[in-house]
Amino acid sequence: MERRRKGGDVEVTELNGKVALVTGAARGQGRSHAVGLARAGADIAACDVGGPSRSTAYATATTDELAETAAAVRAEGRRCVTGQVDVRDRAGLRAFVGAAEAELGGVDIVIANAGVLAFNLPWELTDDQWDDVIDVNLTGVWNTVRACLPGMVERGRGGSVVLISSAAGLVAIPGAASYIAAKHGVVGLMKALAVDLGAHDIRVNAVHPGGVDTPMVMNPATYELMTGSPDGTPADLDPLGREQNLLPIGFLAPEDITRAVLYLVGDGGRWVTGTSLKVDAGATVTPPGRWRDPASTS
Repeated sequence: MERRRKGGDVEVTELNGKVALVTGAARGQGRSHAVGLARAGADIAACDVGGPSRSTAYATATTDELAETAAAVRAEGRRCVTGQVDVRDRAGLRAFVGAAEAELGGVDIVIANAGVLAFNLPWELTDDQWDDVIDVNLTGVWNTVRACLPGMVERGRGGSVVLISSAAGLVAIPGAASYIAAKHGVVGLMKALAVDLGAHDIRVNAVHPGGVDTPMVMNPATYELMTGSPDGTPADLDPLGREQNLLPIGFLAPEDITRAVLYLVGDGGRWVTGTSLKVDAGATVTPPGRWRDPASTS
């Protein structure tokens, strides 16, 4: 399960021979998951939208960032196939999965990570904000899994599917109706898939991150929403994050979520399925304190 690198560091290799597909892999959590899985021995199929969004107030990932992820995976000594794919595009996803299978072999691990966030009060939520968030965060998760399932079932060697939900998939916060609806839907989808795929030794679980230091959260739009100024920094949001969490941290690192993903896809999670795994520093244990009004800074 592990080997010694030159210099004495231990390298976990329990995923040797596995192929993992990661959506939203260009940056943030997706990049962390791709590199962490590669470090554990998996070859990676990494995709991201690689273009602007019509409804988010922050810049989405670029093809250059996806290339950086691929370079980081290859630096771990693993193969990497990349694709500019929108998870709303069923045909595009299926083509990408087919290309990954042809080059890397069959997909064993699916990390449905791609997601977008739009804050707005319900009566001001635009049609695009609703449609895009639901289509990416819920239907896109389904499209991702659906593209991989035929091959996984046909090969008969089991596998692991991890759906990245959110703390907002378990509790509600103001000003994010579309996001909350989508992430709650991911939980129901996870349970349904776990029931239907258990006989094929395919495990399906959801991870629920709390606030994570990624570009989806740390951007001028969020700074302005939470502090009143777009010229903020992650340090400005840290006290607000600490108000939500029971443990002494404001925002988690992407690698904190990756550790949970590695547990679920690895030997430690061998008999774990149908589970919601919270990695939220305790934010969902008690009702949220700060999230009274997304426009309030008091």
